[in-house]
Amino acid sequence: MGMILLILGLALWTGAHLLKRLAPARRAAMGAKGRGPIALGILAGLVLMVLGYRMADGAVYWGRSPAMVGINNIAMLLSVYLFAAAGAKTALARRMRHPMLTAVKLWALAHLLVNGDVPSLVLFGGLLGWAVIEVIVINRSAREWTPPPPGPRRKEYTAIIATVIVYAAIAGVHYALGYPAFG
Repeated sequence: MGMILLILGLALWTGAHLLKRLAPARRAAMGAKGRGPIALGILAGLVLMVLGYRMADGAVYWGRSPAMVGINNIAMLLSVYLFAAAGAKTALARRMRHPMLTAVKLWALAHLLVNGDVPSLVLFGGLLGWAVIEVIVINRSAREWTPPPPGPRRKEYTAIIATVIVYAAIAGVHYALGYPAFG
């Protein structure tokens, strides 16, 4: 049952995110009232992924090793920074077309390094696949891209401080859930 919930959650997440690009006329017809159902679909997908992942079991092909945990932690720090940089529109975010989707891809790869069981392959591999498809679909539908204008220098510092705080919070949540992030 867990794997079914996990796959259903991935399908909801992916479908809700891709609706605007794959069916623009349908999304446009929904207007502003469509935001609620789409947000609900994304949230439901997220809940189903979490529940399904926690319930699912499957074969284990590889496990954690100290080297992979270290690489994972560095990749995760960079992933969190890319999210913060995108929000703050830092110099790095102005050079990248898809900093948030790049962060998701890096996040998924980092988790695949240390989680070699079937539910992890489905969850993190599925989200990696979604992020790759999302970038391709966006780039095909909107070939031209104009980088955002430069912002104030303090945004660079804000992104770094936010990265450290959020990274610490994520590590704390992982420990609270029984997933030691650093060892």
